Amino acid sequence: MSTATPARASARDRLLAAADELFYEEGIHTVGIDRVIEKAGVAKASLYSTFGSKDELIRAYLTGRHHRRRGRIVARLATYSDPRERLLAVFDLQGEQFAEPGFHGCAFVNATAESAPGSAAEEATVEYRGWMRNLFAELAAAAGAPGPDALAAQLMLLYDGANIAARIDGNTSAAASARAAAAALLDAALLDAATAAR
Repeated sequence: MSTATPARASARDRLLAAADELFYEEGIHTVGIDRVIEKAGVAKASLYSTFGSKDELIRAYLTGRHHRRRGRIVARLATYSDPRERLLAVFDLQGEQFAEPGFHGCAFVNATAESAPGSAAEEATVEYRGWMRNLFAELAAAAGAPGPDALAAQLMLLYDGANIAARIDGNTSAAASARAAAAALLDAALLDAATAAR
């Protein structure tokens, strides 16, 4: 029988885990540094030596959310071969997120609603949203849609709207509605392209 104990998470990992939970549940500005370090079980000096400031901890929190969401989306898309279904799967995954216990809306929308222009939260959100728009454009192009950038902008509106409806209205079927609208937009774009090609 082994007597080895699991290694304790690093101060950085504990700070990020605490920030992830508290910032998402209560807000990035409602939660002070003292609560984060207390929950993480580290000294205040560890936070500043690791991140430099609360703003940079907020950036790291949102960047971590971005990377996890991107990983889930990429993994899900890898299970589909049909380009149309790959695009619509983004909304399926969104619906699963809405059904998770503790769903409090989009972390990026929540953070930027509390933040000033040019803040670390806004910069991290711009990066995440740029990735989402590019993803929708790539998926739309792979499905054969003309003007994939324009379609991607419409899909982002659907994605954002579903997030707001799920959070504010408690509408957990909002992603399914957004998926149906996305399918209609994609099918209309493909039909227009086919008609123009005749």
